[in-house]
Amino acid sequence: MPNMVDIAVGKRVKHLRWLNGMTQQQLADKIGVKFQQVQKYETGANRISASRLFYLSASLNVPVSFFFEGIAEAPGAKRTPGFSEADNLYERGSVELLRAYQEIDEEMRSYFLDLLKAMARRSGAAELPREKRGEKGESEVKAEEEEKVEKVEKRQGRKTATKTAPKSVRANSDKAADS
Repeated sequence: MPNMVDIAVGKRVKHLRWLNGMTQQQLADKIGVKFQQVQKYETGANRISASRLFYLSASLNVPVSFFFEGIAEAPGAKRTPGFSEADNLYERGSVELLRAYQEIDEEMRSYFLDLLKAMARRSGAAELPREKRGEKGESEVKAEEEEKVEKVEKRQGRKTATKTAPKSVRANSDKAADS
């Protein structure tokens, strides 16, 4: 059975590899092993020697100590070996989200962050009645969302009249256009 420290270090290797956009094969080539060995390191099935850890740290651009940060120092310590809450950033979805976030311009980042925060608030308060959550009614939320979409589309040079107009108005304008 793998040791908890080996598992924690392996997770760090895996997450750093993801952050660097590397495949197991690419990392294996850099440190002089086969990709199957990298798989075993990442799961904690095989221990990483000191020399290999040194090559990993150089290949992944982190100090050797990074692999051990947050791991309990003694077997009897209260914390189990592993990651802190901040290490959730190393999850695959988080990494993909961060990469996508970095690719959008600063103004779009602001809108995206506002949307994400609103989603998180709504998700966290789903069980409470709307009044206690401090939420707005659906029509108010829709109006705000449409306003944000309209601003984004204006920046991108798109027409927004058809998207923000009520369905009945759009249906009438569609009929008129067909005539």
